Amino acid sequence: METPNNNGLFWLASYPKSGNTWTRTFIANLLSDSEQPVDINALQTGAIASSREWVSTALGIDIDELSHDEVDQMRPAAYRWLADNAGDDAYHKIHDAYTYLSDNQPLIPVDATRGALVIVRNPLDVAISLANHNQCSIDNAIESLANPTYGFCRGKKRIYNQLRQQLLSWSEHTRSWLSAPSLNRLMVRYEDMQQQPEKTFRAIADFLDIAATDQQLATAINNSQMKKLQAQEAESRFKEAPANTQRFFRKGIVGDWQNSLTDQQVARIIDDHFDVMLELGYIDSAGNPTSLIDAEATAA
Repeated sequence: METPNNNGLFWLASYPKSGNTWTRTFIANLLSDSEQPVDINALQTGAIASSREWVSTALGIDIDELSHDEVDQMRPAAYRWLADNAGDDAYHKIHDAYTYLSDNQPLIPVDATRGALVIVRNPLDVAISLANHNQCSIDNAIESLANPTYGFCRGKKRIYNQLRQQLLSWSEHTRSWLSAPSLNRLMVRYEDMQQQPEKTFRAIADFLDIAATDQQLATAINNSQMKKLQAQEAESRFKEAPANTQRFFRKGIVGDWQNSLTDQQVARIIDDHFDVMLELGYIDSAGNPTSLIDAEATAA
């Protein structure tokens, strides 16, 4: 059995639109130890796991002519090399589900991993943000959340700057990371990051081995507030935003689904993801949404 590598990579794992970039801004602000917020276009926290350039450089070969499956088969070796040669601590965003390859080895090897911070968010709210991100209808976003073959950069003819990312359904993605054997992990909810920031971000900093005083933590939390990220984006387009998306940092509130989803859409999401939503506290045993509600959402 593989064991975690104390010198390995830290992963920031999440389904898209679940708070990963927000978490990275917090980390960047904490590491900067500055009174001024870090530029959202200079979040030097580490490469995304699906970066074609990052993986290709680690392997030392051109991977552009390889198939998705062939590249995936080589990704564990790339991450092992990076774990041994990366040097300074870094915190790598990853949207891939925790999947296994044809030889049954995990795409993300435990022996190259120092820890995985798993960020989860209520799929009722994810659906709205994903629709905005993908420039599609909410119904289409709900279908994607339930699609066991959903992923990014899956085209066979175009070479993307990112590798294929197999997301699976929201439930499968969440379970894949929370059930991965021998993985050193911490799970945090987006809702707790909003409503219990000091406690939740302290847990994040401690897990990621980032030493910080209470004042440094408070400053980083303050500099990472959604309204400050939105203000920066209003002045200068966020370079990680999809080309056709007007705003990446949209609302960031808890419970916005109450303003945006129909009863039928709510029922479908709960039906699609009942077991995992119940496990994470997003619904009760009768299938009713729990009161993880932001005051701003109810006042909107």
